[in-house]
Amino acid sequence: MASAAPEGSQFDARQFDAKMNELLSTDGQEFFTSYDEVYESFDSMRLHENLLRGIYAYGFEKPSAIQQRGIVPFCKGLDVIQQAQSGTGKTATFCSGILQQLDYELVQCQALVLAPTRELAQQIEKVMRALGDYLNVKVHACVGGTSVREDQRILQAGVHVVVGTPGRVFDMLRRQSLRPDYIKMFVLDEADEMLSRGFKDQIYDIFQLLPAKVQVGVFSATMPPEALEITRKFMNKPVRILVKRDELTLEGIKQFYVNVEKEEWKLETLCDLYETLAITQSVIFVNTRRKVDWLTDKMRGRDHTVSATHGDMDQNTRDIIMREFRSGSSRVLITTDLLARGIDVQQVSLVINFDLPTQPENYLHRIGRSGRFGRKGVAINFVTKDDERMLFDIQKFYNVQVEELPSNIADLL
Repeated sequence: MASAAPEGSQFDARQFDAKMNELLSTDGQEFFTSYDEVYESFDSMRLHENLLRGIYAYGFEKPSAIQQRGIVPFCKGLDVIQQAQSGTGKTATFCSGILQQLDYELVQCQALVLAPTRELAQQIEKVMRALGDYLNVKVHACVGGTSVREDQRILQAGVHVVVGTPGRVFDMLRRQSLRPDYIKMFVLDEADEMLSRGFKDQIYDIFQLLPAKVQVGVFSATMPPEALEITRKFMNKPVRILVKRDELTLEGIKQFYVNVEKEEWKLETLCDLYETLAITQSVIFVNTRRKVDWLTDKMRGRDHTVSATHGDMDQNTRDIIMREFRSGSSRVLITTDLLARGIDVQQVSLVINFDLPTQPENYLHRIGRSGRFGRKGVAINFVTKDDERMLFDIQKFYNVQVEELPSNIADLL
């Protein structure tokens, strides 16, 4: 299935690499700086003692590759562009960098972190609170779907860090409930998504309101040339820590496809797999909100227990569903790409792409839900005749071979 390029294949790896190399070569050398020091342990990074206590209490023992290279330059106040695989500890990298630099005597917003979804913003807030537990850090998540008045009350009382989605954060800045005067750190998480068309204008609007000398951190698992180009507009000699595109594959995640021929056969295939799914926590990805509802109804109609979440649900419902899934009381979650970025559920060891993603880059974000930070995981892709082109593009993009699913799936988990 993966040998020759199917007709009409959209992704041109050579063009992607040529554009990236052009961007990073001649004038790129003047724009980016490098930082080559690697710190093998958290102790060697000269972090505050109470931050170290928080890091170890959270369960980290040894820094991941991105943490070994990324925490210290951020702590030194440098602008950074950091790219690493999903599940390798990017969130803890910038949270540590922020917590190290805060003035805890000053209860004013000193760091602003933007994320593309409410769930991810709330996830970052949890990590920030946990790592800063011994520092008494005050963190607040400003996201849509929650009470504006409550946001205003909390911001008025004073916080050190605001994590939020662009719409609500801009609203709080516009209302002057969030004062930018003391903000010295600005982080974009999942920057490729944030800088895509949907958020670009809001990011610029927010950036215009921040102090001139703000430190900027840009973090993502994929960093297309367009996103790097945009960062030039508001970064000063950033340190670039990037992994090459063909190093983006997720070690420890076995990737398979099931040839289902026709769209109508996917449901039967999923039901055949379901008893295996029930063994472990799994996420099933589809491409539209309507399909989430359709598949959920079909599975429940066959007496299978599944949960579902997507962006049309109100925030309270989404929170409850994620809480149930995190606690393990719900084992199978059907969702859209809303959850593909940064949602950290440690127990997930199986991801099923009921629909292949529409962009090769999103494949990484989806299958990164399994095998978090070095754990083993399995990804299964349902492939119809129409999907062969996208599977080919994905394999070319990440330089991987996706094998046909063997019959002993239960042994793999």
